[in-house]
Amino acid sequence: MSALKNRDISLYLNSEKQSLRRFLTLYIFLVLALISLLSVSYYKSQEKLMFSNQRTVLSGYATEQVKRLKILHHYFPTRYKYPRDRRFKSAIYDIERVLIFSTLDNNHVNMDKVIYRAGNKIHFVKTLDDYYLGAMYLILEIDEDRAWFRDTIWNIIALGTIMLIVLAIFGLFFVRLFLKPMKNSIELLDNFIKDTTHELNTPISAILANVEMMDKSIMSEKNIKKLARINIAAKTVSHLYQDLTYLVLGHQRISKDEWIDLKKLILNRVDYFYILSKSKKISFQLDLEDSKLLIDPVKIARMIDNLISNAIKYNKRNGTIQIVLRDEYVLISDTGIGINSDKVNSIFDRYSRFTNSAGGFGIGLNIVKSIADEYNLKITVSSVLGEGTTFRVEFPKGNKK
Repeated sequence: MSALKNRDISLYLNSEKQSLRRFLTLYIFLVLALISLLSVSYYKSQEKLMFSNQRTVLSGYATEQVKRLKILHHYFPTRYKYPRDRRFKSAIYDIERVLIFSTLDNNHVNMDKVIYRAGNKIHFVKTLDDYYLGAMYLILEIDEDRAWFRDTIWNIIALGTIMLIVLAIFGLFFVRLFLKPMKNSIELLDNFIKDTTHELNTPISAILANVEMMDKSIMSEKNIKKLARINIAAKTVSHLYQDLTYLVLGHQRISKDEWIDLKKLILNRVDYFYILSKSKKISFQLDLEDSKLLIDPVKIARMIDNLISNAIKYNKRNGTIQIVLRDEYVLISDTGIGINSDKVNSIFDRYSRFTNSAGGFGIGLNIVKSIADEYNLKITVSSVLGEGTTFRVEFPKGNKK
């Protein structure tokens, strides 16, 4: 029942579906944008912290290296070996930024920055106050320790996952809040249909029963025509009542499958709709073979009724309805107005109608589709605008006798 309720929500109105889709799209976009922004901000802060720590260390190394350069300067050229340190590599440049000497692995130096990344190396630039050995710039180079990067990525993944879960919980709350008005509207509509159908049942049954009992042999031709119109109107309302009842209560009914003689059922339903078809001068062309199907009799009757009713409703005056029954399928064709190709795929949606000129609420074909889905019946539609529509229902082998 919950699944059917969710389906009711999704099919309720196209505007509500679009609103929900927009809300979810916007929410997901905002969540991903927020997580991405926080991830980038966290990464930048960790990178800045890493540079700050490295700058402190390299500043100490630079002080030591300056002392060595000072000693070398005083003893040059007696001593001429450039001072080296296993902890770092270095280079010196003159005031014109011309290289004097270098042990760097990466010689792409940017003297406009104090500390920066050069490939997989970290460079630190120190400006010298005294030009020892003619140098104004001292460049230190160390290998970048990528441990901070790995720790940062893992923290982003862990914290991002936790945040995503928390925001998903909030999202579910907001979606429920967003759907509440639609659920209330559906519940209100269902209650209205229940109350309406309950009130309609007794008078419709009384009208149809009394029409059938009337003795037409003593009536004038004029009164017989009036009685026929009453019969047509009563059967139209009766058919709508049966659809509404199935729509509201059908999913609560436990299916009672039995072997149904489809030929007998179709003949019976054609006879039921005969007076409706006669009002539009529509004739039936029947090509029926024996066929039996294991299915709930109420549901297969609703399916056949809605397909025939649909063929009458959207048919042309003086048109025909062809019904072909074979062991593996039933085919119902009309010579009506047809359907636009861009609307064929949506005709089974609830509240969908071919045209506003015909009556009904657009629930008949939705009921047909729901029954077909329940029993794995394959239903296909072919239509040519202005020429007619054909519905073909194929029966699964497992339900055949």
